[in-house]
Amino acid sequence: MRFGYIKNGSSLSLRAASCVGCGACVDVCPHGVFSLADGKASVTDRERCMECGACARNSPVSALSVTAGVGCAAAIIVGKLTGTAPNCGGDTCC
Repeated sequence: MRFGYIKNGSSLSLRAASCVGCGACVDVCPHGVFSLADGKASVTDRERCMECGACARNSPVSALSVTAGVGCAAAIIVGKLTGTAPNCGGDTCC
């Protein structure tokens, strides 16, 4: 089964010109959003991004940016903490 999180991963941004191909994003992404080819990272499955921000925090050259805490990951955590169902807003989630 293939899960998606946020349609079009609205806050995920990769600046390919800044990417040094270190592979940190591939290593830390829990959902396989990235791949490496020809010494550069690319976003291969944007809808699997749950906007946790691990890729951006681990890019040594700030080639990635993510607004963490706005997507499904935040909604799931808030839901667990408050005992409510996750609410990501509209059809953008899960």
